[in-house]
Amino acid sequence: MSVLVLVLAVSAACCLGFGFVLQQNAAQKAPLGDFLSPRLLLDLMRVPRWLGGIGLMAAGMVLGAIALGNGEVSLVEPLLATNLLFALALSRHQTRQSLGRQGWAGLLLLAGGVTAFIMAGEPRGGSAVDDPLRHWLIIGVMVGLALLLTAYAKRSRLSAAPVLLALAAGLLYGVQDALTRVSGELFAEGGLLQLLTGWQPYAVLLLGITGLVLVQSAFEMAPLRMSLPALTGAQPLAGIICGVGFLGDRLRTDAGALAWEAAGLAAVVVGIVLLGLHPAMPQGTAVPERVRARELQPQ
Repeated sequence: MSVLVLVLAVSAACCLGFGFVLQQNAAQKAPLGDFLSPRLLLDLMRVPRWLGGIGLMAAGMVLGAIALGNGEVSLVEPLLATNLLFALALSRHQTRQSLGRQGWAGLLLLAGGVTAFIMAGEPRGGSAVDDPLRHWLIIGVMVGLALLLTAYAKRSRLSAAPVLLALAAGLLYGVQDALTRVSGELFAEGGLLQLLTGWQPYAVLLLGITGLVLVQSAFEMAPLRMSLPALTGAQPLAGIICGVGFLGDRLRTDAGALAWEAAGLAAVVVGIVLLGLHPAMPQGTAVPERVRARELQPQ
């Protein structure tokens, strides 16, 4: 594993984690009528804390893109999932909560799971799949699932909506990471002209904006602990599927390696849930009143 990729991915995770906390601090006060509307972003642009969070998120995405350009998606994605550790660190500073058994258990499971997956799988590059049908099938499944989750979130009770929206955003961000890798390869092969004549960079932009609306709507509706675990868990899984599915990333596939890879991913998911539900995570303000207001609105 390249030290450069490790430093870039962990730095990206740090920026993303801090940025998510600042964004949620601001989004929880946004008007409820902006739910799932691009107008939400326009309202939040007036809030300095949200702009700071977006700035950190943008820095994290740039660092993540550079990491993806120098390493495999299947390697970078698990490292990006550690953004939850940095989100918890900032939240703990804000709330003065101790880590306790739950926090330490989540931290060890997340860090240990990422380490186990990378060491067992030994992600390495390979030849990208040329079959466009396979590309579109995998991307279509991910985007289709995100659309279904979003549609169900609009019809569900508020308690479930933030989780569903965060899952949808995570799937889109995973696909975005994969297409960011492809865009980087296009630029390396043919420069700016070849990049701008491909559809991938425009898909990256569209997925990013759509994911941002979904994430901010989830942050607006409920505490961070209800959305960030789902977002953090879905993104690396979607990215790894895309990386192995059509980018040519290769993992060890012998029985022992597969067992450790599965165990590592399971530990990552459990660690994410434990950290996301930790009392140090921001709980928001006046949440019950917002819940009742949202549920009373006509569907």
